[in-house]
Amino acid sequence: MTDDVLKDFFGAGAALAERTKPAAGVIDFSKVISFDVSVQTLRQLSKIPPVRRDPDFRRVVIAPLPDVYGMMRMFDLEGEGIRPEIHVVRSEQQAWAILGVENPRFKALKIE
Repeated sequence: MTDDVLKDFFGAGAALAERTKPAAGVIDFSKVISFDVSVQTLRQLSKIPPVRRDPDFRRVVIAPLPDVYGMMRMFDLEGEGIRPEIHVVRSEQQAWAILGVENPRFKALKIE
């Protein structure tokens, strides 16, 4: 994961959310093995207002790697006051618990 890939990902995610009106947003970094994202990029992205300002729209980031977890927590803190709280968790099970999903039976969308 690089600065450019993360920026593209956020752009594609915003466009998808605008078209599909999802009930929640989950970013899963479980498969990421290399995370080279600058603090400046995270600060820049954290200043972008969320597509959905609805406080009931839950946002969850799954980040099992310690460095990714730390960076995403920083992203959450940088955006404080601009967006509803982002839950940064270590596992998919924690994400489902936050979202109230007991038995997930769907596959993640792949954004290209």
